[in-house]
Amino acid sequence: MTQKAMKESLIRQLELRGMKAEFYTDLIDDYVYYWSLKKKLIADIKAKGLRYETINGNGVTVEKANESVVNLQKTTATMLKILADLKLKEPVPEPESSMDGYL
Repeated sequence: MTQKAMKESLIRQLELRGMKAEFYTDLIDDYVYYWSLKKKLIADIKAKGLRYETINGNGVTVEKANESVVNLQKTTATMLKILADLKLKEPVPEPESSMDGYL
């Protein structure tokens, strides 16, 4: 799914709920930002793993926890909070057309 497709889907769901204020669009923009950040964090975890080796200030190789793991958890929690604020926990069904079911 692309950022554009996700944003359009979220906006459509808000429109079906009658939530058209600019405040809601701003929250959607925040959600899309966090979504792209989440993708980057996942890529970093795949590349480095849960822990990685680095050289400290004394020139000694040490193993460190990948901060992307904790940041991924925080980002996901924030995304879920935004969806809750937008009341988008469940998809809104499209209104049925009067022509549905007819050939």
